[in-house]
Amino acid sequence: MAFFQLYILAFIFGALLLSLLGLDFTTAIGASISALGNIGPGLGNVGPAGNYGFIPAAGKWLLSFLMLLGRLELFTVLILITPSFWKR
Repeated sequence: MAFFQLYILAFIFGALLLSLLGLDFTTAIGASISALGNIGPGLGNVGPAGNYGFIPAAGKWLLSFLMLLGRLELFTVLILITPSFWKR
């Protein structure tokens, strides 16, 4: 249940940040879930006939982080970025 909640939280957080960067909501949702799930084309302008070239640099960094979260699994990446892990 914790994995599912973190996955949905990362998806919502990514979509909201992409929306704040100026993407329309459909494209933000599509790009966020596509990056987090590593599934290829998304929705909207990043669909099968589009590309990610128009996304600002900050958005590409966010999508890259979401790709790492999805590919390396959430708990692994989140443990690596917590300070208590490195204090031991």
